Amino acid sequence: MNYPKLAQITQRLNETRVADVDAAIAGEMRRVGLANRIKPGSRVAVTAGSRGITDMIAVLRATVNEVKAVGAHPIIVPSMGSHGGATAEGQTEMLEGLGVTEQSFGAPIVSSMDVVDLGTTAEGIPVAFSRDAMESDHIIVVNRIKPHTEFNGRIESGLTKMMVIGLGKHQGAINAHSWAVRFGYERTLIASGQHILERAPITLGVGIVENGFGQAAKIEAVTPENFVEEEAKLLELAKETCPHLPFDRLDILIVDESGKEISGTGMDTKVIGRIMNIYEPPLEHPHITRIVLRDLTEKSHGNGLGVGLADFVTQRFADKLDRGYTDVNCVTAVTPEKGRLPIIGKTDKMAVDYAFASAGPVTAADVRLCWIRNTATLDRMFVSTALLDEVAAHPGLGVTPGLLAMKFDVNGELLTPTRD
Repeated sequence: MNYPKLAQITQRLNETRVADVDAAIAGEMRRVGLANRIKPGSRVAVTAGSRGITDMIAVLRATVNEVKAVGAHPIIVPSMGSHGGATAEGQTEMLEGLGVTEQSFGAPIVSSMDVVDLGTTAEGIPVAFSRDAMESDHIIVVNRIKPHTEFNGRIESGLTKMMVIGLGKHQGAINAHSWAVRFGYERTLIASGQHILERAPITLGVGIVENGFGQAAKIEAVTPENFVEEEAKLLELAKETCPHLPFDRLDILIVDESGKEISGTGMDTKVIGRIMNIYEPPLEHPHITRIVLRDLTEKSHGNGLGVGLADFVTQRFADKLDRGYTDVNCVTAVTPEKGRLPIIGKTDKMAVDYAFASAGPVTAADVRLCWIRNTATLDRMFVSTALLDEVAAHPGLGVTPGLLAMKFDVNGELLTPTRD
């Protein structure tokens, strides 16, 4: 098979960054009057999710330290729905893998899947909530705010989701995803979130908006009095700063890796233009004919939710897939489609060849091919020569001089492109 010549391109992304996370958290806590909201000696639950968010460790540690500074006693509560195999041990393991430990934070990690029943919303949605958090005097909800991979709405992935699904543990995640089939995600999350705000000791939210490189561009404390409204404003900012593919149509997209620390769906659906959700409208852009997924990150612990978004995967990916972790997450999220295993290529070459064979009448000269590391790393990528005119016309793109060869080694593994 003839493969296209490639060029390495760069994409200019938003670089705004919080210079000092500790100072930013301290300033926000002063602004919202943390010392007036939390009494000395009280127990404060601080949420910790399963995503590998670049500045999350720094944000969590600074938040824990601010709680200690007012004389209160912080605990860290894993807040990740059904992740970690829906077990307390698995969720503690996931936090340890991200660097969140009692030793490094000086605060105990209190992990269990026990929930309390908070009743039902006006719509009839049952709401479950972490017993450990509910039995605390205060709760500080910490999370990244970004576009959600499953829907568009006033609020998407962020603080409200962390309350409803993260602190809902396995049962709360089941409730929210199940009722989203009837009401859609936006209505389900907002209704459930408001229900929680009225009944649980939510004291603050700490929202992180990232720049194009996954670093904290803004950190803001959100008050329970205007929780949804303040989160919605941060989401609008997040939509402006998050990275996207610079092309609207591709024949083939090669993705080196997917992972839970990259996106909840392994690959960000808003980046690849595939949502695969039976109760939300499909995405219209970008349009990608074939997607090849080469590997699964170690931090995913075998959870391959989102694998069904690809057309072809490698044997290497399939060997790392833990069906137990993947199936639990897919069923809980009411998205079994994203757990479907695509056609497996024994090697990179076989998977790529399958993509070429099924992408339509494309040739090495005219194939619109893009090759990225993952959907969160979009500042550098390789593209085929058929895309270079678009690259030249795009003010945010640059090209490294010289064309590169697309080659495979003797074992069929894709090599880093080199000059002929």
